[in-house]
Amino acid sequence: MDSEPIILGIESSCDDTSASILKGRKVLSNVISNQEIHSLYGGVVPELASRAHEQNIIPVVDTALSKANIKKNQISAVAYTNGPGLLGSLLVGSSFAKSFSLGLGIPIITVNHMKGHILSHFIDEGNESPSFPFLCLTVSGGHTQIVQVESPTIMNVIGTTLDDAAGEAFDKSAKLLGIAYPGGPLIDKYSKKGNIHAFTFGKPKVKNLDFSFSGLKTSILYKIQNNTQKDPNFIKDNFNDLCASIQYSIVSILIEKIKIAIMQTGINNLAIAGGVSANTYLREELKKLSSNNNNFKLYIPKFEYCTDNAAMIAIAGYFKYLDKDYANLNETPSASLTF
Repeated sequence: MDSEPIILGIESSCDDTSASILKGRKVLSNVISNQEIHSLYGGVVPELASRAHEQNIIPVVDTALSKANIKKNQISAVAYTNGPGLLGSLLVGSSFAKSFSLGLGIPIITVNHMKGHILSHFIDEGNESPSFPFLCLTVSGGHTQIVQVESPTIMNVIGTTLDDAAGEAFDKSAKLLGIAYPGGPLIDKYSKKGNIHAFTFGKPKVKNLDFSFSGLKTSILYKIQNNTQKDPNFIKDNFNDLCASIQYSIVSILIEKIKIAIMQTGINNLAIAGGVSANTYLREELKKLSSNNNNFKLYIPKFEYCTDNAAMIAIAGYFKYLDKDYANLNETPSASLTF
């Protein structure tokens, strides 16, 4: 329908500069500019990230408009990530969005990055969207949460990490193995040739639906250090098995908590979101869980909507636009924004 709003989404919470155009719930364009420089440092360098955003934001938005074949004066509102994330990176996106909004005289909408991940399931590409209520396991480099989703605007975190996130556990473990950043996807790749039960690591004991990965990271570190002292070729000779065992340990923690959450809430609709939701082993294990329960419905996003992208910000902005839930120019980003 021609009356459907056209939303420009801007995402700049970490090291990817992204802009997307949505008409209603359909993606017209979704452009992402990656920052390769961080691989030299084994992790994201905040100052370098914000500088790269400054260089990328205008060409990325321009490319998104061009690919969508949309003129600036056709845009109904601009939505941007206002947290959580790296403050310098968030400020670049928010400053651009505010200027864009002010210049065109259109509403501006703030979006919680994690809510954007969850609502990416409602992008219309002919797929079935989750029915409410549903549980969402959001797993990324900075967050690990179980969220009970009642509506596009009502979400409650019922489980969260007490220290490190699952994605960080993947990346830090990869670094111990000498794998370049970001290491999570490479652990996923190499683990396919390994034995998931070759090595065991300490398993955290955390109450309720919360997570902890710091102890697991320490256990992995000590296992590698102790064995490398005895055999300098330990990592090289056991590389695939180490990748498989590490991945199994992280994913099994996630699966165990999801089972408890389903049992406690009685909600059988489960979605996954965030960068780690692209992990193939996690997807396989959740599909097994689904196949063993006829009442269980699993929703897995397309790979392109797992990692940070502006389409998820635009779809979250779309729902807020329908509610006329606009922001004002005085709102400032928050690095530690909560739900």
